[in-house]
Amino acid sequence: MTVLLTGADGYLGWPTALRLADRLDERIVCVDNFARRSWVAESGSVSATRVESPEERFDAVENLSLVEGDLADRDFVLQLLETYEPDTVLHAAAQPSAPYSSINGERALYTQRNNVSMNLNLLHGLAECGLDDTHFIETTTTGIYGAPHFPIPEGGLEVERKDGSDEVPFPAMGGSWYHQTKSFDAANMRLAESQFEFPMSEVRTAIVYGTETEETQAHESPTRFDFDYYFGTVVNRFCAQAVAGYPITVYGKGEQRKPMVSLEDTVESLVRLVEEGHSGDDGIDIYNQVTRPVAIVELAETIAEVGDEFDLDAAVKHYENPRNEDEEHKMEMENDRFLDLVGGQQQTLEEGIRDVLGTLVDEQDRIAAHEDRFLPGVLTDE
Repeated sequence: MTVLLTGADGYLGWPTALRLADRLDERIVCVDNFARRSWVAESGSVSATRVESPEERFDAVENLSLVEGDLADRDFVLQLLETYEPDTVLHAAAQPSAPYSSINGERALYTQRNNVSMNLNLLHGLAECGLDDTHFIETTTTGIYGAPHFPIPEGGLEVERKDGSDEVPFPAMGGSWYHQTKSFDAANMRLAESQFEFPMSEVRTAIVYGTETEETQAHESPTRFDFDYYFGTVVNRFCAQAVAGYPITVYGKGEQRKPMVSLEDTVESLVRLVEEGHSGDDGIDIYNQVTRPVAIVELAETIAEVGDEFDLDAAVKHYENPRNEDEEHKMEMENDRFLDLVGGQQQTLEEGIRDVLGTLVDEQDRIAAHEDRFLPGVLTDE
């Protein structure tokens, strides 16, 4: 069995690569162009964890093969697929930042060209190379759903009209240029599924929290952890703020709930999906990769409480909300298929926060030196 893992140098990609390497006998082909490292440097920030060079990372693990290349380049993708003929493609590469995509028109266009091109190149590449049995898995985002005021289905939406009913794709309601790229990817996968023969799965990933897995600890090789405004999620920023002695900044009431999932649950579910394969049912298997929605104020207060265990004096402060959003939105999302895949929640929010803070306290000076990156700033052109 040959697995092609894209975005293998990323926050999710690296621990997933390590677990695949430990669980599978065959070599894992890891693909990345290391753009994430450049984007974060461009924002004037660093990973809170000290990440080795790509060569040091991948050369240290026996059955990982590293291929550097740009998946937005069609010729590169065709050569890649023809050379390795993977049984599974786990596509986790993207420009993943909504704030970065919203800086200006140039970065919005880059984000859309980059992300959609990678998806289309892989889909058409598999078809053109005759890899009809290859399982194509893509990680998209729960952000494509927006914030509807009804429970979000795990798959299609049942629609009834006076003359009949049908299951239709959930409307794309993403709130950023980045989130729309994943809506495009989902739509292109549906179109490809109607024309091509290979099985497909889409994993819609929530906000991920955590810094370590058993494998990163065993290999003494942490995954990256971005905490700046552009590439750090709300969990990352809040935890870094607590460690740096900076107020945990909650906009408005903070009662709106956001879907969240631990790094452990994310990695385990992806590896199990590779191991178990497609369900064999018609259509694309869709998973809402979320354990539960969490209110922003609950997240902040949990970080402050767990921070006491590390002698952190973390204060939660509310600021006027600059965003136009429903501050009391109660996100509801079906996730039965995901929980069956992962075998039930592996790590709670409190455990995940404890994991994060335990890692970050050792990098307190490094984070404090970049605390100005918690808020949006001017990006460099280098």
